[in-house]
Parts: sequence; structure tokens; C-alpha cells
Amino acid sequence: MKNIQSRTILFITGAFVSTSCWDTWQDYFTNRGFKTLAPPWPYKERPAATLRRTQPNAKIASIRLKSLIDHYSSIAKKLSETPIVIGHSLGGLIVQILVNRGLAAAGVCIHALAPQGVIPTQFSFIKSTWRALGYFTSTRKAYMMSFKSWQYAFTNGMPLIAQRDGYNQFAIPESKLVLRDGLTSAAKVDFKKPHVPLLFVAGSIDHCIPAALNLKNVKRYKDKNSTTDFKEFEGRNHFVLGQPTWREDADYIINWIGNSGSNVRIVNTNNRFTSKVV
Repeated sequence: MKNIQSRTILFITGAFVSTSCWDTWQDYFTNRGFKTLAPPWPYKERPAATLRRTQPNAKIASIRLKSLIDHYSSIAKKLSETPIVIGHSLGGLIVQILVNRGLAAAGVCIHALAPQGVIPTQFSFIKSTWRALGYFTSTRKAYMMSFKSWQYAFTNGMPLIAQRDGYNQFAIPESKLVLRDGLTSAAKVDFKKPHVPLLFVAGSIDHCIPAALNLKNVKRYKDKNSTTDFKEFEGRNHFVLGQPTWREDADYIINWIGNSGSNVRIVNTNNRFTSKVV
């Protein structure tokens, strides 16, 4: 893999959480020589506690995936250099779409929601997302994840006090429509198209986006001359950005960007994937 020259990082937030989830990551990457930005989704500029008090939030409820992709596409186009794009969960889906559109110097997908056509069959994914999709309920009101659902979908395996602190600090209302759009052509990616380097990071205990779903996503990329890497970390749940181990994940990504150290790469050779150290 050639060295990635860009020093600008665009962080993209996933669903259900405030963009402040990137604050420590921005500081960490900035201290290592990167220029970073983590712009919020439209209508999500205020602190998490404030957004929760606005529930039901009709503006947040109106967010669609296409407009969200356009929002981040516009930001990427206006930057002085093509950015490295790093996204979590639904943000990881947006990363793949921006890479597909040629708007990224590289992409890092952290526990990413998969594009259209990569069918999730894991029970934990269905249990984590069914209420949020909100079928048979009004789409005029945003969905606010309960603390009980948060414990299962985001912070499983963590102490109760850490689960509660994470919920109070980051959990916000979400659009049911933007989540449903993840099953439509708005979430389409051309897997045959050559692309800049892509790294997928997964977690062994993530209920919301299981590692097996991430790997299934990786294996859909077909261009043998493009770099598509995969790394599964033990003990990571969907709250990976805020777990005590987040620096280890960040360091792995920084090393991958700099093409230094030893990475376990999933290599696409004649449409077959094998692991090797590079």
C-alpha cells in the first residue's frame, strides 16, 4: 500500500450519538500532526442533553440518508486537500460512499453499517436496530433509544456506571427514516470500482454491528488492485470510540495511515480472501 499523503481527517458520526464522541479522537489525531474536523449532522449541533430535551424532534426525524451524504460530500469538496475519512457505524457507511465517489484520500470504517445488498442476518443486529427502524410507528417523531436498549446495542460488557455515563454524555434522538434508507439504493456502493485504501475495524463483542457483518462487507469489494484491509479487535462493543481501549484502536489506524508497523491484511486475490502480515 502506498503511503497516504493527506493530513486532513474528516470524522463522520454514526446514528444515535452526538458528534462530541469524536472530541478525544480529534485531540489525539491533532497532537500527531493531523488537521481534524468532526462536523455534526444537520439539526444535531447542540449538546446531547439539550437534544434529548427537544424530543420528539421533528427536524431530526426528517433527516434522510441522501441529504446526509450530500452534507458530508459538500464538506469534503470544500477542504483544501482531499481528506482521509473516518466514520463510525452509519458514518462508516457514508465513508464507503464518499470513497466510491472519489471524495476521500483513504477511508476508515469503524464498526460500519454495510451498504445495500450486504444482508445482515445476525440476531443481535436485528435486536439492536428493530425499534430504531420504527416500522408501524410515526416517522414524524425522532426515535430516542432507551437506556436498556443502549446497554444491549452499545455498551454490553461494560460496568453499569460507565454505561450510564456514556448514555448521558452521548445518546441523542435519531431519524427512523435515515436508518430505513440504509436498506435502499441511497446506500448503494459499486463494489467493483477501484478505490483508495479502505480499512475496516470490527469488534468481537459488538451486538449492533457484528464483526461477521463487517467481514462480509469487506469481502464484497472485488478490485484486486485496491487495498481493502480488515482488523478485528477483541473485547470491543459498539461504544468502541469511548471504551478505555480507544487509544489502541486510534494508534492502529494512525499506523495504517502511515503504512508503518505490521498489519493483518485481508488480501483479495482472484476474489478469494486470505490473511497475511504486511
